[in-house]
Amino acid sequence: MARSSSGFVAGLTAAAIVAVGVLAYQASANAPADLSVKPRTPGTAAPSVSPSGGPKQPAKDPLAVPANSGTGERVVYSLADRRVWIVDGKGKATRTFAVWPSTVDPVAGTYRVTSRSGSVRGSDGVQIEHVVRFATAEDVAIGFSAAVDGSTPSPDPARKTGGIRMKRADGDAMWTFAVIGAKVVVVAQSA
Repeated sequence: MARSSSGFVAGLTAAAIVAVGVLAYQASANAPADLSVKPRTPGTAAPSVSPSGGPKQPAKDPLAVPANSGTGERVVYSLADRRVWIVDGKGKATRTFAVWPSTVDPVAGTYRVTSRSGSVRGSDGVQIEHVVRFATAEDVAIGFSAAVDGSTPSPDPARKTGGIRMKRADGDAMWTFAVIGAKVVVVAQSA
């Protein structure tokens, strides 16, 4: 009887840990501060005019997921925009943020997260965390990470490196979302 009770308690504990993890992800999945500008309500402002005299094009919604990025739950990385979107199962971006890529880019395509490391030293000597690797190009591992000190250094153009740096808060969100096997879609540009 004691063994089955302890197994039941262990199962409940595991379920509670998963629930806390899900709630933590949902709490962290807010758009970053630089995207907190509320969209205008239709009809509340007159259209503006560009310096050339023509009508100004409406600002692009930064949460808009690139149309050519597949479907379902995924991480989308735009090479041209240097931006990542974390996309839920309904195709809606739950978070988007700017990134700082290294010197080697992955080829546009669909990948799966192959490995993760909680904390390591980057090829530039900086301590990094939440490393999520998903591709290899030019014999270089490609992955997302955040510098523990919050830095976003410019990569040495003479070295072949594949780190895609992000802010620590964004790295936390990536780490929670992009588990082994998670889909990563790399697009050349967002349009």
